[in-house]
Amino acid sequence: MNVDERILELRRHMEEKDIDIYVVPTSDFHQSEYVGEYFKARKFITGFTGSAGTAVITRREARLWTDGRYFIQAAGELADSHVELMKMGHPDTPTIEEYLEEALPEGGAIGFDGRTVSMGEGCRYEAIARRKKGRVVFRYDLIDKIWKDRPGISEEPVFILEEKYAGESTASKLKRIRSVMEEQGATMHLLTTLDDICWTLNIRGNDIEFFPLALSYAIISMDYMYLYIDEKKIDEEIKDRLAKDGVVLHSYNAIYMDVCGLSSEDRLMIDPDRLNYALYRSIPKDVVRIEERNPEILFKAVKNPVEIENIRHAQIKDSVAHVRFMKWLKENVGKSRITEMSASEKLDEFRKEMGNFIQPSFEPICSFGEHAAIVHYSSSPDTDVELKKGYLFLTDTGAGFYEGSTDITRTYALGKIPQIMKDHFTIVAISNLQLANVRFRKGCSGMNLDVIARKPFWDRGLDYNHGTGHGVGYLLNIHEGPAGFRWQYRAGETQPFEEGMIITDEPGIYIEGSHGIRLENELLVREGEENKYGQFMYFEPLTYVPIDLDAINPDLMSREERKMLNKYHKAVYKKVSPYLNSKDKEWLGKYTREI
Repeated sequence: MNVDERILELRRHMEEKDIDIYVVPTSDFHQSEYVGEYFKARKFITGFTGSAGTAVITRREARLWTDGRYFIQAAGELADSHVELMKMGHPDTPTIEEYLEEALPEGGAIGFDGRTVSMGEGCRYEAIARRKKGRVVFRYDLIDKIWKDRPGISEEPVFILEEKYAGESTASKLKRIRSVMEEQGATMHLLTTLDDICWTLNIRGNDIEFFPLALSYAIISMDYMYLYIDEKKIDEEIKDRLAKDGVVLHSYNAIYMDVCGLSSEDRLMIDPDRLNYALYRSIPKDVVRIEERNPEILFKAVKNPVEIENIRHAQIKDSVAHVRFMKWLKENVGKSRITEMSASEKLDEFRKEMGNFIQPSFEPICSFGEHAAIVHYSSSPDTDVELKKGYLFLTDTGAGFYEGSTDITRTYALGKIPQIMKDHFTIVAISNLQLANVRFRKGCSGMNLDVIARKPFWDRGLDYNHGTGHGVGYLLNIHEGPAGFRWQYRAGETQPFEEGMIITDEPGIYIEGSHGIRLENELLVREGEENKYGQFMYFEPLTYVPIDLDAINPDLMSREERKMLNKYHKAVYKKVSPYLNSKDKEWLGKYTREI
């Protein structure tokens, strides 16, 4: 079936269940940003392959909401169907909830698989239905009824992340979590988010492509941690290690029955944004619910000293790989056939040579020419093109080393490029450098600082439709809360910066049909001077890869901006050159020279 035929079949099942509107989010049962193949229901029903978006199907309309990273991509992928693109954030685009309010008939029903919708979203849908004297229907996975060749749920094995990498034992982490539970008056803490569970137990898995996570739920009491997981994934050695920390294993889907069995004596701590609606509705009414953000979120965002040192090593490894890749690319483009996909594979070859490489930390974005204007473009055999001189080539890729995860974006000039591309590249470089060099008072969040990155764009009537940066997990999610750079409010990204957090700095510019440019470094939040005005903070760069001088227009840069670039390049040479041979070192000297 094509997309329109799938939607017609879905409407038939909606009619059978007396459902007027069916919502299909991009989520698994754990509110994960990226999901395994089994959970790609929104992709199946719309044909849109991006990592973020929600489909809303009524009896007569089909609409897809997604953000600015995917506008160009979504428009292309939806072109052959009757699914309408809804551009989130545009003033003339209603929110999903506004649309539901308008589209739901009096007495109608909003349907969704309650396991894939968060408690907060489900409650808002419920409120909309109540205002229309209708109801929500959340116990049916209607996509499953029409997806005949749906992949199975992953059964990949779990592995231990040793303490020499994690930097803290499971016992210590559980003690800290229980301390928060005690402060909140909770006797139990329900966890559904995969990165929180894996971080707590110092385990990793392979249930989501590129993200070393294991499908699981957990309940933490004051004495035990109940882990709900497919036991086939855990060998006897890992079972013994978990048992020593009071971890009791249960089957994956038993969580629903156990939550239903909680008693009035239980005081359950839950995170409304990270608990699925079906589980929320399984909690008996007489159980006291304490709604708090999962404490694991901030705990894991503030890296411990062992993690920080490991991450520094991982970043040097990846920086060396990038320098070798950049040299190879510059010297071979136009001489031998290089495509988006073969270039991506070559970069990973250089990474593997650095040792302790596990896998890419997310799906690579390697985009040539006009493809780079698609913010989260993913090359495929159908779209793969050859790299040619006279254009820009963007790589937004990451590595999962045992020493940590990396996320680095560079845009390279392939030969001589047009002046407009150099000017745009230089604006992006100025933005990146301005943010990386800011000093700020403790208590600032990314909303306070994002304007520093956008000022070089706004001064010229330009902008980009994505956040400027996000937290980075340690062999977990590459996008990690609760801090981020964003000028507009976004729930879950307003946490003030604390020493030990790692945040990306990735402004960009995207010209549809022509080119896209993004430059991304990872930054470590550090405490600086404390004086009568308070505690000041700064960012330490972790990424040491040249900003391509072939694409820089120094005339656009102030003296101070050139000074910042020269300082950064001096650090790049100092950090990376010891790991290079004489020829590579000489080449690096050229691309880190002062301007």
